[in-house]
Amino acid sequence: MSTAGHSSAAPRRGLDLTPFRGLRYAPDRVGSLAAVTSPPYDVVVRPDGLHHLQSADPHNIVRLILPQAGGPAARNAQAAATLRRWLAEGVLAADPEPGLYVYEQSDGDGLLQRGLIGALRVSDPDEGVVLPHEDVMPHVVADRADLMRATCANLEPLLLTYRGNGSAAATTVILERAVEQPPLLATTTEDGFRHRLWSITDPGDVAKIQADLSQHQALIADGHHRWATYRRLRAEHPSPSPWDFGLVLLVDTARYPLRVRAIHRLLHGLPVAEALSALDGLFRVRRLEAVLPAALEALAEAAEESNAYLLAGDGAFHLVDRPDPALLARTVPADHPEAWRTLDATVLHATLLEHVWHIPEDDPSRIAYIHDTAATVAKAEHDGGTAVLMHPVREDVVRDLARQGVTMPRKSTSFGPKPASGLVLRVLDV
Repeated sequence: MSTAGHSSAAPRRGLDLTPFRGLRYAPDRVGSLAAVTSPPYDVVVRPDGLHHLQSADPHNIVRLILPQAGGPAARNAQAAATLRRWLAEGVLAADPEPGLYVYEQSDGDGLLQRGLIGALRVSDPDEGVVLPHEDVMPHVVADRADLMRATCANLEPLLLTYRGNGSAAATTVILERAVEQPPLLATTTEDGFRHRLWSITDPGDVAKIQADLSQHQALIADGHHRWATYRRLRAEHPSPSPWDFGLVLLVDTARYPLRVRAIHRLLHGLPVAEALSALDGLFRVRRLEAVLPAALEALAEAAEESNAYLLAGDGAFHLVDRPDPALLARTVPADHPEAWRTLDATVLHATLLEHVWHIPEDDPSRIAYIHDTAATVAKAEHDGGTAVLMHPVREDVVRDLARQGVTMPRKSTSFGPKPASGLVLRVLDV
């Protein structure tokens, strides 16, 4: 099976997006396309969300991206065997020719996002082509690398953004022309999002897109761990090889702005009362007599003036803000730009987690990172832990820090809408 081309042995100045033969579900072999899709692996709330997806269809993509077995090696072997079986049975089939894929998402509230899915040349941060903005957890990178090695595949695209040159840019013109044609697939998932996919295979169109994108750099919006995994796997294989490229969705946010949401923290084994008592004299703490939407509004107002968080898990919401300046001076590293030192995520990790609550940020037995606000609160109340609800960071702040080479604390942002997993995969021939 052919994959991304390898004509660019030398690094190009900007983004190098190449066509590939996408692997897609055969509609007549699955219950529905919606039933075999999943959110990205790190958004699935385990275990209830995982079980729901597994029961939706026996061929749901979650069986590849989050395989369930006795241990890591067994899980990865199971995913590889499942992928081979689905290929042999015709559940998944490769498109006849390489292409760049136009991917569209829309919802009932007027949101419309379009971008290009392709195989992007993997680059290092010092090249300034793909800009990370968050740190990664080594154990997660190792886990994703083991899965990709076992399956020899990029199972889901990560999300990158760039700032295009307007409606006359070649990429925009070709993309908008493509969506006037009948799509390769169209489905609506249970979250209400409609997904459509087209393929651009004309060599002239592909060349124009590549020339346009070569002028741009991109920001990783979602998928830092997968990008770090691509870099690790590229280093393991002599170039040129299919591992020089990784599967991405590239969105022009000058034309299609993303939504930026927060990622919340669930602190295991730390009751709310204990978390609050440790803050005495260090932060202002106010108990809110409010339901979740009103509490989040109060958080947004407080976040305009200082670092602010909502703590939950005991049936109430507690607004925590106005940290003691002396505490910040002692705990927040001074060798970073002001914009980084004042981030809510920075203060949370450097001050609250490390110095006040003594919780390691990369210990999954002590802390979980959850995208869904209500789910974070519900889990804290069920488990007797503490939910720390965050206010989102603006995209321009993220991009400015990334351009300075400054990474934010891990899991600081959640850009969306995220691409659904399971619509198009990339298998590597090695």
